[in-house]
Amino acid sequence: MSTSGNRKAAPMTTNPLNISRRDFLKTSTAIAAGSALPVWFIEESRSQAATTKPLSPNEKPNIALIGCGGQGRYDTTLAARFANVIAVCDVDTKHAEAASKQFGGAKAYGDFRKLLERDDLHAVINGTPDHWHTLVNLTVMKAGKDVYSEKPLTLTIDEGKRLVAAARETKRILQTGSQQRSDPRFRLACELVRNGRVGRLTHITTLLPAGPRGGPFHTAPVPPELNWDFWQGQTPSVDYVPQRCHGSFRYWYDYSGGTMTDWGAHHNDIAQWGNGTERSGPVTIEGKSLVEMIPGGYTAASQYRVEYTYANGVKLTCASIATDGPDGSHHGKPGDPIHGVKFEGTDGWIFVTRGNIEASRPELLTEPLSPDATRLYASDNHMGNFFECIRSRKPPICEPEIGHRSVTVCHLGVISMRLGRKLNWDPEREQFVSDAEADRWLTRPQRKPYTYDQV
Repeated sequence: MSTSGNRKAAPMTTNPLNISRRDFLKTSTAIAAGSALPVWFIEESRSQAATTKPLSPNEKPNIALIGCGGQGRYDTTLAARFANVIAVCDVDTKHAEAASKQFGGAKAYGDFRKLLERDDLHAVINGTPDHWHTLVNLTVMKAGKDVYSEKPLTLTIDEGKRLVAAARETKRILQTGSQQRSDPRFRLACELVRNGRVGRLTHITTLLPAGPRGGPFHTAPVPPELNWDFWQGQTPSVDYVPQRCHGSFRYWYDYSGGTMTDWGAHHNDIAQWGNGTERSGPVTIEGKSLVEMIPGGYTAASQYRVEYTYANGVKLTCASIATDGPDGSHHGKPGDPIHGVKFEGTDGWIFVTRGNIEASRPELLTEPLSPDATRLYASDNHMGNFFECIRSRKPPICEPEIGHRSVTVCHLGVISMRLGRKLNWDPEREQFVSDAEADRWLTRPQRKPYTYDQV
């Protein structure tokens, strides 16, 4: 995936986390390379997290994959440990054929609605682009199937409200693919913060990889294997541009929100978890795009900074960093910031990212929590948790309301950036405060026939 143009954009010159590798090595000698978990937490986790083991062939449910791109096929590879893959579906026949071959000749479909007519199907992996998540998820649940949906869960805030209501009505399991919730380092950080380990929480920083700033792009003939109209779905119909489709769709506002909704759905989810607001949200939002996008190129903001305030007084800064590529790879110098989440309080800070957890003092991590401390939902395998919940019917670790509320934080940032002003938000009513102009951004027009009427 090309990121041409992104490296030429003005980088952030300050380190919002104020963490250098040298400082970390000085302060974390008790945590090997910053990646090892403390012994006390490992021992407690063994009893807390239910380990989901692969089932015998006769016990496995039947599943299908809808959206056979790279992420969808990766998710289904993980799911195949717990289920039988009997069908795949994609509007690109090459993708569908490749997935069918990968998963033992699973029957290939071009229309997910036909796939859902099967009475031998129990659950679905939804690996479609963001603008198709909600219509697919609603249709799957109303067809009586459970669903594991890639993040970000929705394209709009209104979509999330509809998904939460549908899950409650149908009593189906919907797991949002925010897999960091099943990573012990992120849970450890959130448990420590929720139990006052950093003192009174005052500020959270979520750093996200910057998006590409490419363009201008040009139209091309639609590939014969691709149903371009179906792929566009509810979004405005436009001429085919290769960069709009498949892996780079998320950098177009029509289909997603750039890295703000891609990586933001991960790290802002952890910010909400640590703040204890995973079923709520901020009350003020002020966002700004830091670079102009190229006319005729990607339309989702490449570099940005958004400031949030919560009712409990905690501030959240969500900012892009040009030193990390859209795939999460790090290209900076030693000491440059990396994407992740930093919790700051009156008694110290904790920083967590994939494969690494650090603290201002090693004892913040090594000292065990008390027996009566607040404990969070423990999962050791995100896909396994989904299948465990299919059997038990208990809510998964990232149930619809949590997935919806996490990406709502991201959507609010995008709306503020596009409106260019500060916004006030009522997280209980899920509306802006006395702001009809901003409320219009809670939904988007749907192009017929790809509307809620088809569900």
